[in-house]
Amino acid sequence: MKISKLLAALLLPCASLSFAAPVKYIIIDHSTAPWMDQAQAETIWLKTQSAKLIKLYPANKWGFLSQVEGGIDASKTCVITARTLMLPVKGKDLLFKPAKSATTFGSQANSTIEQCKALATAKLDEAVQALGSALVPN
Repeated sequence: MKISKLLAALLLPCASLSFAAPVKYIIIDHSTAPWMDQAQAETIWLKTQSAKLIKLYPANKWGFLSQVEGGIDASKTCVITARTLMLPVKGKDLLFKPAKSATTFGSQANSTIEQCKALATAKLDEAVQALGSALVPN
């Protein structure tokens, strides 16, 4: 009887961990409206989260900011800059003291608005991957 109580006591914390809410980082997108929005940026950020990242950089201490800027010039060349930052959390917001950052650049000649949006998404994804690689090396 004592063994079953001991086993139950050991398994109870494990069971509660499996039902715990997923980790929720503060993610802020500060991009130019036609190229990126908050929901799209969050989707890109969320697919890069790993257990190792969450363990090394807890969500109650760190958050992320992204910024995509650029546009199409007179010769129809799309020029995009995507920047990502890891920032400390202060209260319920982020403190602008970047711990790590990554920036990517891209251009595409003879672009439509849709092609430029696709380039913006690709460059933000690349910047998020670069930041993730810097934070959690293989």
